[in-house]
Amino acid sequence: MKILVTGADGFIGSHVVETLVKSGHEVRAFVLYNSFNSWGWLDDSDKSVRESIDVFAGDIRDPHGVDNAVSGQEVILNLAALIAIPYSYHSPDTYIDTNIKGTLNILQAARRHEVSRVIQTSTSEVYGTAQYIPIDEKHPLHPQSPYAASKVGADQLALSFHASFKTPVGVLRPFNTYGPRQSARAVIPTIISQLATGREVKLGSLSPTRDFSFVQDTANGFLAAAMSDAIVGQTVNLGSGFEISIQETAETIAKLMNVELKLANDEQRVRPESSEVERLHASIQKAKEVLGWQPQLKGLEGFKAGLKQTIDWFSNPTNLARYKADRYNL
Repeated sequence: MKILVTGADGFIGSHVVETLVKSGHEVRAFVLYNSFNSWGWLDDSDKSVRESIDVFAGDIRDPHGVDNAVSGQEVILNLAALIAIPYSYHSPDTYIDTNIKGTLNILQAARRHEVSRVIQTSTSEVYGTAQYIPIDEKHPLHPQSPYAASKVGADQLALSFHASFKTPVGVLRPFNTYGPRQSARAVIPTIISQLATGREVKLGSLSPTRDFSFVQDTANGFLAAAMSDAIVGQTVNLGSGFEISIQETAETIAKLMNVELKLANDEQRVRPESSEVERLHASIQKAKEVLGWQPQLKGLEGFKAGLKQTIDWFSNPTNLARYKADRYNL
């Protein structure tokens, strides 16, 4: 199929592009325009992947560029978004423009060009702290940050286009994805990069739990969604079905790296009290039923296997040099 992937230059997006290409699809990779002609993480993809994709440089906030990108495509996987929670406290206006207005541009173009399927990327942050576990798709939405609120708005806008115009939209809601190439604004790269450079590990709150999913499992979920008629009009979680605290995560990583863990609290990394999501634990039953998908890496042992791959990638000096482990990445 001809598939447009927005946010293709990012962490998850680049893995999704690689997975689609290896599965035989024709991919148009929408990357954020820049004067260096950088394709983001796609620059690190195999030559065979880079040579097979149609790269479109633009900005999701520009409706005219989005319309051109959508032309001729059958499926849209919309991964373009601002996702850093601390930066959403700093610059919430940019999250409305990118996450909500950008999604509107995708939806309008999808209607005009009569695409067969649009997959809107959500986030587990829209649920807020779990009111019950595991969190299924019927769980109340309780966004606790401007980022989460912008994603609720984008998700509901996407579903409203299905209800109002029969636009074939489905919402895919990944929980906390991790793996090679993830930015240092996320907790696992923060821990690994600090340990790998011999530093004490500076973190915010240690007690919250997260449901971490390895990036290849998440990418496989997007592949399944791209092929699924059953997801239209639906919201589907992607997760591992396993939760672990931030402190236990740091301890597990240190053991895998065979280094001593020295933890330090860094107040600037602590979310405002009412904004901290204390617990996330996904129900993935619907993904199994609707998409025929389930994670390959499950439970604590699966988490350790994914962490080993992630640690190996970060341990490469060339990769580690891209990260400023001595600074807080907002």
